[in-house]
Amino acid sequence: MAISVTRKAHFNAAHRLHNKNWDEEKNKEIFGLCNLPNYHGHNYELEVTVTGEVNPDTGFVINLKFLKDVIKDTIENRFDHKNLNMDTEEFKNLIPTAENIAIVIWNLLKAKLNPHHQLKITLYETERNYVTYQG
Repeated sequence: MAISVTRKAHFNAAHRLHNKNWDEEKNKEIFGLCNLPNYHGHNYELEVTVTGEVNPDTGFVINLKFLKDVIKDTIENRFDHKNLNMDTEEFKNLIPTAENIAIVIWNLLKAKLNPHHQLKITLYETERNYVTYQG
């Protein structure tokens, strides 16, 4: 029987939604204020949910200390207080929408977990806007 465990995390980052293949007018039309040339920032809230079987030796699906450290090392240290467009390799050529950020986070974390675990990422860009990705 599977059970899910969730760890919350937080990071602050700036970004600009801008498609290099479009002119300024189309970018402004599609992305609005999120296309401002001097960027804007968010206080992202992240929920990382791992689902799997309970290990009978530990009683854990996953050791939460391990999950905390993986999130800190892999996500928070990489993205916190960064300009996603300018300071990260992941978004040099990928528009850093909440959807794309969640997919990138999922891929980075999935590589660190037991392949038998299911992973779900919920990323809050604001209190009212969030995305969920399960791979």
